[in-house]
Amino acid sequence: MPTKPLDIVTIPTPSLRERSVELDSAVIGTPEFQAYLDVMMETMGSLGNAVGLAAPQVGRNERFMIVNLKRGAEIMINPEIEKRSDATVVDEEGCFSVPGVWGNVERAKRITVTWQNRHGRHETLDCKGLDSVVVQHEIDHLDGILFIDKVLEITRGKELLK
Repeated sequence: MPTKPLDIVTIPTPSLRERSVELDSAVIGTPEFQAYLDVMMETMGSLGNAVGLAAPQVGRNERFMIVNLKRGAEIMINPEIEKRSDATVVDEEGCFSVPGVWGNVERAKRITVTWQNRHGRHETLDCKGLDSVVVQHEIDHLDGILFIDKVLEITRGKELLK
């Protein structure tokens, strides 16, 4: 059953600045939610070079996201960062919700994240490098924070923010 990819919500849409609500465990196993996760995965795949997509970016202010980690695509529901390293890394980030804009952002070099998977089971992962940056970027979306709120320097597309 082919589905149409979901539309990406872009700035200045107010919902991108709202904290998303936690998902109840009873919702996670429903056929409707599982089907939505599949469509969201297809949407992320249709974006080509996407490394992450959070629910607010497709119009749902609920705490779930998909991240492409070194070990593969991971659906994270109700994710929380349990630990952050003091060591940081500055890297260039962009975002489908802030099209055409790129900038340098400082983030924790390593994190430990916990979440529920699409089956409701709890998981924990220590992330470093790009995996750490991607998870932090997507969790920020769930908190109503965009990378441009943390940017040290806009490297491309500054004129698009006016």
